Amino acid sequence: MKKAEFHIDSATAGKRIDVQASEMSGLSRSRVQNLIEEGHLRVNDIIVKRNYRTKPGDVVTLSLPQIEHEERLSPEDIPVEVLYMDDHLTVVNKPAGMVVYPAAGHRSGTLLNAVAYHSEKLASVGGPLRPGVVHRLDKDTSGVMVIALDDRSYYGLVEQFRKRSIHRRYEALIYGNLKADSGEISLKIGRSESERKKMSTRSRRGKEAVTRWTVMERFSAATLVEARLGTGRTHQIRVHFASVGHPVLGDKTYGKKTFLEIRKKKIFFPRQMLHAELLGFSHPVTGHYMEFRSPLPEDMEEKVGILRDMK
Repeated sequence: MKKAEFHIDSATAGKRIDVQASEMSGLSRSRVQNLIEEGHLRVNDIIVKRNYRTKPGDVVTLSLPQIEHEERLSPEDIPVEVLYMDDHLTVVNKPAGMVVYPAAGHRSGTLLNAVAYHSEKLASVGGPLRPGVVHRLDKDTSGVMVIALDDRSYYGLVEQFRKRSIHRRYEALIYGNLKADSGEISLKIGRSESERKKMSTRSRRGKEAVTRWTVMERFSAATLVEARLGTGRTHQIRVHFASVGHPVLGDKTYGKKTFLEIRKKKIFFPRQMLHAELLGFSHPVTGHYMEFRSPLPEDMEEKVGILRDMK
């Protein structure tokens, strides 16, 4: 039986306990609700119902019973660019086309399979197939990711993401030309009510989402932008730019601008042109601020060069 303990402060109080525990533990809300029903979650050492609202000073204890025959992550000798690693966490440069952790349709060949091989240990929280994962990048998005290697680092990083103190900067090649040189997209994002696998700015249950952007370079039919996240919603950058008529080039889900035709020449974009260029955070154990960068990958650099030559 593994146990995790969380302390509620005034900034986080007021949420339902199932929502709060899900956010802090990395477990799905349904899994947390099942644990509550089975008496494995306590607040101030008292069993509560799933609709209990947390209060400042509450101490939440979550017990995780060992599940027999639970599926485990299999280490695989897959090359991965490690930007940093110590006993507590690792920072990697994820290539486009690689899924972060095993799921239906992608049982092997993922980033976590590679990390499990190259690291001597992994955190025990976050799920049996995604231990230590505190954030993720879409399969076709490249760039910097941090993964916790122990539980203390996991909870510390989760807390920084929750407080939005993590610094994240992306570079995206988007369709068309933005009128201004910088701006902000502040549209709520939620699950699409017509296509459940997609996110939308028109969802009735949308949550606050803020993307700040700056133009880096303009081309005849595209713009290279720097995007900074004020929040971290699923597919946020892709959804936000598509919602204002400038989808990320190569995005087959939002906007579907997979090629440009300039001077009767077609330029194809086989994957979404989105790259996590910078990630900055305070080390959850030492407290030291750390910042990691990844240059544009070759495929994006190539497309930028082609567009630059066709100005």
